[in-house]
Amino acid sequence: MARLLFLFVCLLAHAHAATDVRVVSQSVGTDELLLALAEPGQIAALSHLARDPLFSAVSREAEGFTLLTHGDAETILKHRPTLVLLTDYSRAELVAQVRRAGVRTWTFDRYATLADAHGALRALAAELGGEAPARAERLVAAGNARLAALEKRLAGRPRVPALAPTTYGVLAGRGTTFDDLCARAGADNLASTLGKLDGFARLPTEAMLGWPVDVFVVGGESGEFQHVPPYPQMMARRKIRVVRLAPWMLGCVSHRRIEAYEALARALHPEAYGP
Repeated sequence: MARLLFLFVCLLAHAHAATDVRVVSQSVGTDELLLALAEPGQIAALSHLARDPLFSAVSREAEGFTLLTHGDAETILKHRPTLVLLTDYSRAELVAQVRRAGVRTWTFDRYATLADAHGALRALAAELGGEAPARAERLVAAGNARLAALEKRLAGRPRVPALAPTTYGVLAGRGTTFDDLCARAGADNLASTLGKLDGFARLPTEAMLGWPVDVFVVGGESGEFQHVPPYPQMMARRKIRVVRLAPWMLGCVSHRRIEAYEALARALHPEAYGP
């Protein structure tokens, strides 16, 4: 009897600790992790972009939650958080101010791959407690199953030479979310393999004119890049197809990137999906 009472008290304390958590998320990536794991009552505020479908995979799920109106420490702290979700690109002074206020922080700093995102799910779930760890394991298992099915579907198929054009004078090379997207969706990111570019690098304009690009991958209905050199010249030299994904997919750093893998793979390899 005493043992049963002890277990009941432990479970009650665990549940109480989970409900006492009040979380503020400062970025879209942490919004996506948090909404997948937390109880609604644990969410004090999401980032100001949480409902913007251009950037957020959870724009619909974020409806009804409070959003940050500014990204400063004062705005974050007014929501009385017990935990603030930050990133490795959050402003150093913001991080310091939140910590000086005695609020616990968690930093999302590994997001190059789906495996990284799964690791972040597990780490954040441990911070949240309650049912979050079990939710994280279900999400990881589902994501890995979808990835295995995608790899099987694309096995033996040639990679499609691709680029992600922008109007900002840069290309997404090695170590970017687009490079990871290409690796998983059966594409060859020429900025990485031919250009040997790291991160977001300036356009090697002359060299690009000779690259055997088959596909430009862009977010949404964006077409402005077609007026920015060297893209018009490239399209005049060879037939290049434009594949349009949901805008948030090109920059997704969370576990939701599996949806981007599948969408791009279907666009590039329709024959793998049958009639």
